[in-house]
Amino acid sequence: MRRRSTAGDFIPIDLEINATCRRHNQERIRNFLQDSEAVAIPKEEPQSSEASSSFPIAGHSHLDHIKDHIMAEEPRRVTLEDYSSSNVPQFFTSIAQPEVQAQTITYPPSLIQLIQNNLLHGLPNEDPYAHLATYIEICNTIKLAGVPEDAIRLSLFSFSLSGEAKRWLHSFKGSSLKTLDEVVEKFLKKYFPESKTAEGKAAISSFHQFPDESLSEALERFYGLLRKTPTHGFTEPIQLNIFIDGLRPQSKQLLDASAGGKI
Repeated sequence: MRRRSTAGDFIPIDLEINATCRRHNQERIRNFLQDSEAVAIPKEEPQSSEASSSFPIAGHSHLDHIKDHIMAEEPRRVTLEDYSSSNVPQFFTSIAQPEVQAQTITYPPSLIQLIQNNLLHGLPNEDPYAHLATYIEICNTIKLAGVPEDAIRLSLFSFSLSGEAKRWLHSFKGSSLKTLDEVVEKFLKKYFPESKTAEGKAAISSFHQFPDESLSEALERFYGLLRKTPTHGFTEPIQLNIFIDGLRPQSKQLLDASAGGKI
């Protein structure tokens, strides 16, 4: 195996690079020692016992210093452990800890249990709006001094998710979600996209009473469609027109009679 030099020539790759490095260092030491023999080194004066006791390294020759200097320049060996080591992440959650006036925040275990009884797993048939409504209702059962309501809801939101929804929340950068509004916006964008809004609006606008459905049952089902898609955008007059147009003739006559005239 060869590699190409800057001049374009092929140079064989040294497979024993560590042994070659040590051999080159030994050659450098020998060259320094040979050069040092031509240099006049002052003859060391005999030292008294008092001086030798004050300097423990007495007797360390000039050539030894040269050798130590050469050996100190040998680079550290790179091992497989250096490549396999990984950096420990600084954050372990996507939701940042909210800043509050309270020194510590302690939530009762019963509150956590209530939240985890209302988990959202990220499945297609789950209702994210209903999940948020229940979650906020549970969080409203606790009040902590020095801790705003949104701070409580932000801190506990991850406990309300599981499975794919939990993995989605952890996909964001550590401590990048700093407000409840930001979390709710991303949550609804993920689990109630524009396509679901379009489906909900189509279901509302095409509402029709079933043949065996009473007027009260039809009204309750229509309200359910409105709740399922809170972002439908229909005003109350338009909602009323859609509902009346979708009723069977017998139900319309019943409404006219109760209103004392045609609605």
